[in-house]
Amino acid sequence: MDLTNRPPVDLADLVERWLAACVVPERPPVEQDLIDVRAYLVRWAEVVDADSERQRIDLLNGLLADYTAHPRLSIHEGSTGWHLHYRDDGLGLGRVISAAISVMTADHLSEKGMHRLGRCALPDCGNAYIDFTRGGRQRYCSQPCANRDAVRRHRAGKPKIPS
Repeated sequence: MDLTNRPPVDLADLVERWLAACVVPERPPVEQDLIDVRAYLVRWAEVVDADSERQRIDLLNGLLADYTAHPRLSIHEGSTGWHLHYRDDGLGLGRVISAAISVMTADHLSEKGMHRLGRCALPDCGNAYIDFTRGGRQRYCSQPCANRDAVRRHRAGKPKIPS
């Protein structure tokens, strides 16, 4: 989500953020990876902003078709266990990121519900979020935005005190 709300400013920023998420590139990252991720994020935002469940599914299926491969077992050097990959080997960082986000989004939405993506309800925010709440009723991207909107609504409901 962070990549959508704060797109990477340069290749170093992209690499730093993905290393922090424990995703190690198989190949040295190149400028094309940044271009690929930025283009992917535009398409992913369309999934967030879909007008209907059917449209969301169609857009997400398009991402899965374009960025993922048949699942297969994989292990990395120095890794402690086998895991599933939904991408081919030897891809650049941009394609790895796009595949990972597509699969994780599809997995979350198919398990929890297609409504579990949205935009922050705070009028001056609009950040995208993935709803991980227990009840599936998230409306804000963060607690600070929820608090700011509650204060705004509270103040709007009270009469002004004359000075």
